[in-house]
Amino acid sequence: MKRGILYGIGIGPGDPELITVKGARILARSKHVFVPKAPAGDESLALSIARQHIPDACNVTMIEFPMTRDREELRKKWEASTESIASVLRAGDDACYLTLGDTLMYSTYIYMLKALRTHLPDAEVVTIPGVTSFSAAAALAGFPVGVGQDPVIVLPASEKLETIERALSMGGTIVLMKIGKQLGPVLQLLEASGHIDNAILVSRAGLAEERIETDLRNLGPGSPSEANLSVILVHASDEAVE
Repeated sequence: MKRGILYGIGIGPGDPELITVKGARILARSKHVFVPKAPAGDESLALSIARQHIPDACNVTMIEFPMTRDREELRKKWEASTESIASVLRAGDDACYLTLGDTLMYSTYIYMLKALRTHLPDAEVVTIPGVTSFSAAAALAGFPVGVGQDPVIVLPASEKLETIERALSMGGTIVLMKIGKQLGPVLQLLEASGHIDNAILVSRAGLAEERIETDLRNLGPGSPSEANLSVILVHASDEAVE
């Protein structure tokens, strides 16, 4: 029996209209959709964004992604979770896996795909890219990202502040993702390094609670509501882009 194909679909940052035509077309014919879900969450955010593109008769399965940095525990949990995907593919049916933003940019899809290979090493996979959160943030704020020959550096804000500080010293545009609890320390670093006036924060781009903040001094001391699903863009060159 011919095995099914796994489609990894990046659904963008929040606006359902930012799902690619290809992603929407494949979802519209899908019989099986797998969606990542945080352990403490209710309905998956990814599912709520893509819902209008998914047929009513489609079988939707939530996969709880593990909240741990222990690599061995992470591997075991993902391998257990992806057995349900492997079962669908073995039966000859195609399956879709949804992920926020882009499929290969700080995504659960990366871990899922690696774990799936332990069940089906030769599985056929089609990966469909999506709009990244920082691309959407830049568009909403009118913030140029790559200018001339300036570098663009993308970092998780969960990295050590020294790493972010080194990136700022290189100039160009710095993209800080995965803000979380690091909002307060990052704001302090931007203030101390003289970059805060050339930085913006966009939170929950494309969602009802969207926030675009061009004066980072208006932000509180790292409140979760301001840091959740947020990205900070910084022009770190000697001269800001007007």
